[in-house]
Amino acid sequence: MALSRSHEPHREPVVLQRAHGPGGELVLRAAPGGHHEIISNGMFLMDTRNGESERLLVRAAAQAAPAPGRMLIGGLGVGFSLAEALRLPAVSRVTVVEREPAVIAWHRPGGPLAARSAGALDDPRVRVHRADLVDWLAAAAPGGHDAACLDIDNGPDWTVTPGNARLYGPAGLELLRRALSPLGVLAVWSAGASPAFEALLRERFARVAVHPVPVPRGEPDIVYLASPAPSERPG
Repeated sequence: MALSRSHEPHREPVVLQRAHGPGGELVLRAAPGGHHEIISNGMFLMDTRNGESERLLVRAAAQAAPAPGRMLIGGLGVGFSLAEALRLPAVSRVTVVEREPAVIAWHRPGGPLAARSAGALDDPRVRVHRADLVDWLAAAAPGGHDAACLDIDNGPDWTVTPGNARLYGPAGLELLRRALSPLGVLAVWSAGASPAFEALLRERFARVAVHPVPVPRGEPDIVYLASPAPSERPG
């Protein structure tokens, strides 16, 4: 007979790998239930328990963007966003920009997170660049993407490192808008509403939509969609 939850032994996460990169210390942990957690500089960043917000972020961007779409994903994380993008017929090519070499290595064949991204780093439709996203955008050709999805931080107001804040400011948003095709869509995930960030989006994009994502506890997550085109997209 299975033990009731109250009698299950308490198990702490186990550290699998510890690495130091451009953003500081990253720790990959194995958690109960076969899950993984990523801890950044002692702060919980993400895990593999759900992923619905990441999948919704990518689906919403793909549905609002012209197809077949070229998608840019900022942040590899645990791989949910990339794996979802490759499942969508509307997405023809995916460019991933991830600054942490350890995260990329964890998704390589045989790595502890390879199954989470469904081996996507071997998919011929995928290109992975190890770079800071703002620096990469500044050097990229304009108009190269039909959708851009940001899943780097816990949102504009909860950045993993202080330097990431520039991505959500006026200069970063200008670079993101420059990277989009005329009918392209920017999608940004946030662990809560950010009125100041929404105001910045409305100053720089013709159309902005805000999509709450219910979560088990607390305030809903938010997905922001923004398009430079004054059309029916995003909607």
